[in-house]
Amino acid sequence: MPESLQDEAKQSPYEKMLQDCLRGELRVVNTGLPQSQKRQSKENKLFYLLNEKYPHVVCNDGSTHLFKKSELEYLASMIDADEQKALPLPMLIELGANQSEAAIICEGNIEEKVISKALNMPVTCQEKRIRIYRPQLALLRRKFKTTTVYVFSPKIVA
Repeated sequence: MPESLQDEAKQSPYEKMLQDCLRGELRVVNTGLPQSQKRQSKENKLFYLLNEKYPHVVCNDGSTHLFKKSELEYLASMIDADEQKALPLPMLIELGANQSEAAIICEGNIEEKVISKALNMPVTCQEKRIRIYRPQLALLRRKFKTTTVYVFSPKIVA
C-alpha cells in the first residue's frame, strides 16, 4: 500500500477531519495565486511581461498581480532571451511548517540559475524544489518582492 494511504489509515477520525478543514482553509488562502492554466502560457513568462505596459497576471480569485518593471529588468539581466521566454512568474515559494525553511518551486534549471545568482551562492533543485533558509528567503524577497509569491501546501504545513 502507498505510504500516503498508510498514513491516512493510521489517522483517527478527528485527525482526518482536521486535515480536510486544513485543505479547505489552504484553498481559501491560496486564492490569490496565479491561475494554474496561465503558468503554462506565454502570458506569464518574463520575456513577454517585459514588453507589457503594465506587466501582470490574473489570479484565481480574479484579482490582478502586478510586477515592478525594475524587478523584471533585474531578472532579465541574469538570464538570456531563451531563458526569459521559459521563466514563469511569479515564482512560487512554499513555506515550511516551522517557517525556518522554504522551498522555491522550480520547473527547470532557470529558477535554479536565478536564485543562485540572486543569493550569490550555489543552490540545487531536488524534487522540483530549491530549499532555502529564512535568511536567504528574506534576501530573496527583498530583491523579488513582486516576482515571488507565497503558496501554502498541506504537504509542507502538515
